Amino acid sequence: MRILSLFSGIGVAEAYFKRYGIEVAVANEKDSRRAELFQKIYPHVDMITGDITHPNVFQEVEKLSKKHKIDTILATPPCQGMSRAAGKPKVGDERNNLIIPVLELITKLNPRYVLIENVKNLIEVEIIYKKQWIKVKELLDKLFKDSYHIEIKIVDIKNYDIPQSRIRAIILMTSRSVDRKLDFPRPALKLKTLDDVIGQLPSLDPFVKDTTEVMRNKIFPDFEIKKVIAGQFSIWHKPPTHILRQVQAMMHTPTGRSAFENEIYYPKTADGKKVSGYLSTYRRLRWDRPASTVTMDNRKISSQNNVHPGRLLRLAKCGTQIYSDARCLTTYELMKTMTLPEEWPVPGNTPEAFLRSVIGEGIPPIFILQIFNSVIGNDL
Repeated sequence: MRILSLFSGIGVAEAYFKRYGIEVAVANEKDSRRAELFQKIYPHVDMITGDITHPNVFQEVEKLSKKHKIDTILATPPCQGMSRAAGKPKVGDERNNLIIPVLELITKLNPRYVLIENVKNLIEVEIIYKKQWIKVKELLDKLFKDSYHIEIKIVDIKNYDIPQSRIRAIILMTSRSVDRKLDFPRPALKLKTLDDVIGQLPSLDPFVKDTTEVMRNKIFPDFEIKKVIAGQFSIWHKPPTHILRQVQAMMHTPTGRSAFENEIYYPKTADGKKVSGYLSTYRRLRWDRPASTVTMDNRKISSQNNVHPGRLLRLAKCGTQIYSDARCLTTYELMKTMTLPEEWPVPGNTPEAFLRSVIGEGIPPIFILQIFNSVIGNDL
């Protein structure tokens, strides 16, 4: 398989391809920072940086794809216009139309296989095509039903041996001229939990930026847990930095609960007033379930479902129960929940905030590999 990767980001979905003989030959990414990092991770790929909706960029993508004899298109168009994460999906949002150049390239390149991934609203959203409003799934049938087998599903990838819940719309297209079809993997018999992938790691305290060691010892006089040396497991397993009042709130928050449910140690402003918010924020994950969806804003305790599950501890002098790991997941732990390989060659000088953000907009690569395995037939 020779792949054209569209809206490639930094190449999260492609992380296992080389290992299994799948070649990413051409890629396109609008954001220069993402494109540059993609190129460092995948130096042998022809990367075209620029907006695919611009004719010169589109033509360059088409030209290089024909040169490399591309037979597969992998496309993950940006989903902000369709996502409910920031409220109601926006009808008429021009970002919804970013699927149009994907469809145009399918027409021009006639690939054997196409995989399009997006939020679940992709299936029903209406876009403008040739001055008419039409739903994406209806447009796919109109353009390609005679030449492609088209299969569309809304899936939660936690059901496919992935330690993260992530609901996505997946479109699989296989040319009617080939024998082996792209297909969805069989669901796993058992969910993979957060404990399965990060449970073996020892506790790791966060950095607290608005306090001193002396102040901290006064607040937590006999709080001692084994600390992990930065880089012991990975250069990306370093403690996040939080503010003291958030750390205090999370130390008194049980596994699977939100600090908003605490009677005393609830989220507060700098002047001590209670913060208003949803129970999905300031919330610890659970060991016995897959992680919640990793978002781009994954380094903030105040964001959704980002906090480490923690382990129950007891302060010996007063018998108070507290919980370890009062922090968001480390970048390394995020990589584990995203099924990224240990040997993924991200340069060590990559800014961590940027890396965390772009990982949060990706899709676990093992899931994508499972889909392509219906064609390549390797033992995963």
